[in-house]
Amino acid sequence: MISVLNVRKYFKDVRAVDGVTLEFPKGTYTALLGPNGAGKTTLVEMIEGIQKPDSGEIRILGRGWARDERYLRRVLGIALQETNFIDKITVGETLDLFASFFGRGRDAAPRILDLIRLTEKRRSYVMNLSHGMRQRLSLGLALINDPELLILDEPTTGLDPNARREVWDILRDLRPRGTSLLLTTHYMEEAEALCDDIVIMDKGKVLARGTIGELAARYAAEAALVRRTRESRETSLDDIFVALTGRHLDE
Repeated sequence: MISVLNVRKYFKDVRAVDGVTLEFPKGTYTALLGPNGAGKTTLVEMIEGIQKPDSGEIRILGRGWARDERYLRRVLGIALQETNFIDKITVGETLDLFASFFGRGRDAAPRILDLIRLTEKRRSYVMNLSHGMRQRLSLGLALINDPELLILDEPTTGLDPNARREVWDILRDLRPRGTSLLLTTHYMEEAEALCDDIVIMDKGKVLARGTIGELAARYAAEAALVRRTRESRETSLDDIFVALTGRHLDE
């Protein structure tokens, strides 16, 4: 799905992304984890076509942004941490508007409303939605074009536990469709609940990658030193993260 080959992005003296090489298979749910300043947002923005690498290459489905931007915009779905909506139009009108950008008919909105559990809010103004509902609407807009690749940047930040799990349920429903997911998050339990592939970054480099089981086995000794500070015999993703970076994810 995504090929990142020796990509670098520097901002003056800051090596935001420093020689990263990664492959993301189709149909995989991947969590990209890293403390603040790790370089994950810069990497994701280059994958999204928002920024250009200083060097290296990024290809999505074998295509690059320089020549195939129109194609890639149609196969990607992107939801940011926070989305600004037109408050005084309804949820249904918002979906119809975005569907028109992709040449989709009015039958797209009912399908997406059902998927994001907002059918009963179709005639509600966006300004009257709760924060959790607005996040689900943002996810719905990212799905309006039936993307092959969905990129979510901290989609549940600020949500209460129930609202967060509603988003998780929607993302789980996408798996049978073969949708690929690239997720950045500050919640370890979110990565554990959703993703079968974990990438840990810090200081512009990839420190580790694998399933949670693979990472737990590979870094068992390092994680055990961290785990001594709490009463548990099991190695958690948080233990592994702290062992590798020396920081907790939200630091």
